[in-house]
Amino acid sequence: MRIVISTEENKGLESNVSQHFGRCPHFVIVDFKDEVVEEVKVVDNPYFAGHGPGQVPEYIASLEANVMICGGMGRRADEFFDHYGIQTATGAVGTVQEALSSFQDGKLSEGGNCGGHGEGHGHGHGHGDCKDHAKSDQSDTKPLHI
Repeated sequence: MRIVISTEENKGLESNVSQHFGRCPHFVIVDFKDEVVEEVKVVDNPYFAGHGPGQVPEYIASLEANVMICGGMGRRADEFFDHYGIQTATGAVGTVQEALSSFQDGKLSEGGNCGGHGEGHGHGHGHGDCKDHAKSDQSDTKPLHI
C-alpha cells in the first residue's frame, strides 16, 4: 500500500501535514509491506506555484498512490481522485506520523464531502475539511504498524 500525505516541509514522518493538498510544497510517500512501513520518501509538488483542475490528482496517480491524506480538499478534487481509484482522507493535522495514526484509527473524514462549507481560495473550490462526517469505508482498513 502506498499512502501520500501533503506536507509543509521535507522532514519525512516528522513533516507537518499541509491543510491544502494542491498548494503544499511537498508530498511524503509512505510505502507499507505487510502492514509495516517499508520506505518513506519526500517529493516536491511540481504544482506548488499553481495548478489547473485535476493536475495534482493526476500527479498523485502517477506516483501510484492508493491513499491521499491531507488537511482538506474540495469536492471536485475528490472526484478526480475517485476517477483514479485513490482513496482520500481529510482532516489530518500534526505530523505525518500522527496523520497515519489518525487514518489507521478511522479518525479522518472522506475527502471532498464538505467542499461547500469552506470559502473558495482562488480557483473554484472550498477547503472541504469538515470533520462532521466519519470515513465510512475505513472499517476495511487494516492496522498499519508505524
